[in-house]
Amino acid sequence: MKYLNVAEKNDAAKNIALHLSRGTSIRREGLSQYNKIYEFEADVMGQKCTMVMTSVSGHLLALEFASSYKNWQSCNPLTLFDAPVLKYCPENYEKIKKTLEREVRSCQGLIIWTDCDREGENIGFEIIEVCSAIKSNLKIYRAKFSEITAVSVRRALQNLEQPNKNISNAVDVRQELDLRIGAAFTRFQTLRLQKVFPSKLSDSLISYGSCQFPTLGFVVERYRAVNNFVAETFWKIKVNHTMNNLSVDFTWDRVRLFDQEACQVLHDICLENPLAKVISVKTKPKSKWRPLPLDTVELEKSASRKLKINAKETMRLAEKLYTQGFISYPRTETNEFPKEMNLAQLVGLQTGDPSWGAFAQGILDSGGPTPRQGNKSDKAHPPIHPTKYTNSLSGNEQRLYEFIVRSFLACCSKDAQGQETSVAIEVAKETFSASGLMITARNYLEVYPYDKWSSKEIHVYENGQTFNPTSIDMVDGSTSPPNLLTEADLIALMEKHGIGTDATHAEHIETIKNRSYVALADAIHFVPGLLGMGLVEGYDAMGLNISKPHLRAQLEADLKAISEGRKQPEVVLAEQIAKYKEAYITVTAEANKIDNALAERFSERPNEYVPTTETLPVDMPTVLKCPKCGTGMVIRQKKNNPELLFISCQSYPNCKNAVWLPSIVKSLQVLPETCPRCGPNYNKLKFEWRNNSISHLYPPPYIGCIGGCDPIFLEFLQINPSSVKASTNTNQNIPNNIRPNNENRSNNLGPNANNIRPNVQRNTSIGNMPSRPNNTGNAQPKQFAPTNNSARVQNTAAPTRVPAPRIVGDSEDNNVICGCNKPAIQLTVRKQNANFGKKFYKCPVGKENGGCDFFLWAPESEGNVLNPYETPPESTISRGHGSSPSNSSGGTARGWGIAPSFPREEYQQNEDNVMCNCGLPCKKITVHKEGPNKGRPFYGCPKDFNSRCNFFQWADSGSTVEWGGSNATRGRGRGRASGSGSGNGDAGGPRTRKCGLCRQEGHTRSRCPNNVS
Repeated sequence: MKYLNVAEKNDAAKNIALHLSRGTSIRREGLSQYNKIYEFEADVMGQKCTMVMTSVSGHLLALEFASSYKNWQSCNPLTLFDAPVLKYCPENYEKIKKTLEREVRSCQGLIIWTDCDREGENIGFEIIEVCSAIKSNLKIYRAKFSEITAVSVRRALQNLEQPNKNISNAVDVRQELDLRIGAAFTRFQTLRLQKVFPSKLSDSLISYGSCQFPTLGFVVERYRAVNNFVAETFWKIKVNHTMNNLSVDFTWDRVRLFDQEACQVLHDICLENPLAKVISVKTKPKSKWRPLPLDTVELEKSASRKLKINAKETMRLAEKLYTQGFISYPRTETNEFPKEMNLAQLVGLQTGDPSWGAFAQGILDSGGPTPRQGNKSDKAHPPIHPTKYTNSLSGNEQRLYEFIVRSFLACCSKDAQGQETSVAIEVAKETFSASGLMITARNYLEVYPYDKWSSKEIHVYENGQTFNPTSIDMVDGSTSPPNLLTEADLIALMEKHGIGTDATHAEHIETIKNRSYVALADAIHFVPGLLGMGLVEGYDAMGLNISKPHLRAQLEADLKAISEGRKQPEVVLAEQIAKYKEAYITVTAEANKIDNALAERFSERPNEYVPTTETLPVDMPTVLKCPKCGTGMVIRQKKNNPELLFISCQSYPNCKNAVWLPSIVKSLQVLPETCPRCGPNYNKLKFEWRNNSISHLYPPPYIGCIGGCDPIFLEFLQINPSSVKASTNTNQNIPNNIRPNNENRSNNLGPNANNIRPNVQRNTSIGNMPSRPNNTGNAQPKQFAPTNNSARVQNTAAPTRVPAPRIVGDSEDNNVICGCNKPAIQLTVRKQNANFGKKFYKCPVGKENGGCDFFLWAPESEGNVLNPYETPPESTISRGHGSSPSNSSGGTARGWGIAPSFPREEYQQNEDNVMCNCGLPCKKITVHKEGPNKGRPFYGCPKDFNSRCNFFQWADSGSTVEWGGSNATRGRGRGRASGSGSGNGDAGGPRTRKCGLCRQEGHTRSRCPNNVS
């Protein structure tokens, strides 16, 4: 058994491989230079297995809008709440993806070693998605661990679990909401404010995030509280008793009064009766609690307060220490150690350090660690703690590692102990109190210098004792405003109100700093910038709670419910989108309030705003559902030529299906009604033509459908049917030139079918096939023109102009009209390639000289060889002139190529039971052109363009029409012209082209001696 193991980062993969292989892993390079591959052997579920360990670099896949919504100017931002989104692999991660795809091919199992949190679980499912696309029968497991140590990873390998889809779903919902909400508001704010305040914001990205703005809101709210604070004067009485150089201050139990006269009266009474009497002396033990086990939020706050390292840098350093195996996983909400955790072993690892080693040994000698326990647990990871001793670090890495070690040892130690004495005295019936402290045991304070606790001396007093105070004073003061927020304060508020997670607090704070929404006034305290203040004031003026924490807090609660399986992700997604969409509509309607708020802050008059993207239609109408992926397909313009239209899948680039429309389509409009024949997934379209080349058949404005209900219309527009409708043919994906014709072939073509021609004499309704030279190899299939005794409708693979049916007297006549309504000229391919010698038609003027770009292959002559895989179907149906298979020795009659036959049961019978040349029931079509034939029905082949025959017959008469090649007439019914076989040489042999004037071989009519013109 061989397993592919994937970690979240290369350092993690390296260390996990090191521990599992016991140092015997072999390293080799992956396609990405930053993500190595390690091979070793290990026991998995009692079986010796080959292990291949590699890594990703965080999220392997990203979420983005479909291509038609990426351009900021291409759509109304409101549409982003409902626009299709798709996951894709960013270009810089393609090599990692290809490494996984390459390695998993030889593996039977997949083990996910990503971090055990929400994001890690989601990254794991991204890895599963990529690998399962290559190998669908993989055995997939999840390794659960909280630290990269030998014991932990080996335990994880022996206790593999299944990945948790609920946790991953919560991340998917959060990602999609952040993308939709952020993109819609950010585009609106940026595009509007850049034009309203060009001198201030012309180059600024004014982003919005459902966590950014509540975080900004906390800063603004505290700043307002400070600015709006009105100080009040107060008065209080203070008693001092100094003796033997020890001064003790007694505080008034009333604390303070805001009425000066009342305080003055009480003070005068105390001065009149200054004798103080001790009414209470209490002595009790006092403890200073040791710190709780570290969770992520506490680590961020403590590092900011005690080490002066900001939260983002703290998490970066902690991640690095974790991947090196020095500490446990740093993203955890747990502040209590599991009972089964061997803390004594972890404490013992630190006994060799010169600074705290003696203290660690003291913990072990005094009965072992007894940690203070919190009350939070995420059931996934223990609190942050050291997992290995090191003295090789430097700078902030060393400072943070030391703080984590000292916090861990302090937590496992004992509280500091002391004795507190409290004394209460009475002066003129006013009560005052003082206290003193004597520390008896410092305990954890010995190893944790970040906390201060000092003794405070006090005189020895006895109950009932009296004394004269040294002074009785009335002092004044004033109330002070609250402090501006520090980073630690801001993180505490975010945690309290549920804004973000422990893993994202630092990112949101960094974002609002980078956007200049906030700044640090003294490198410690946050103040809002002019832009941030104006935005919050503008949204508040609308009565919206966008800068308040309520909306995001509800989302975080819903995400937790999804993780625990209590809510469905689709329901949460729909509810949240509806809330923010409603808020967005309000914002766009009252956006002038943001303009006014910012104008006041900038002291600048706002420019008048002219709506741009807001005026675009909210709904981008879909033409049809993509038959490849099921996403809607919409009308687009070519970048380099806006006059040319195409219909593109909204899932591009994941789905590259597209319908390219010819230049004759001038305009295209999607109508609300759907096609009754093709179904509800196909909307009707309104076409306007650029010229009159097909107006005689489809007069403008033409309302039609491209779902395949009118295959002739698809031919005129050069639309491949497979791009607009799902094929029901089992041979759909097999090219016509190699698709086996099961109805007419008894031999199965093997792998070398391209080089085999069955030497079987066939009895068909159109005569025997000409012989094929053996040296043609895999030549491209060729098309065949009608013989002189046949008359067929000409069909082209890419028609721009199709000639109207008319009686022609000479097979050499040119009845092809180009897009300029001029007779096309016929040329011959001279370039040495597969098309050498083939004739084609083109515009006589040429596009470079003001003409059109018309191009059309001419019917091939009968002397050309036949592709063996285009053999006509065998048939015993009688022909129009009574010829039979036995005397049918004429040449082939191939107009623009006849595809292999299909089972007849796929096509419905017509009322006149008319059969086409393929032996299939004809399809009844009606003429749309204005004229004498408008509304007249006719029969044609029911197949699609690439495989139909050239049959044509009016449905209201038995006559047929000749198309450009013969004096013979067709018979009714299947309409095949019979070949006499006489005068054509050996049946099946090659024919020589004859002159159109004298009917002699060796030259054409243009060089005929009898041609006197």
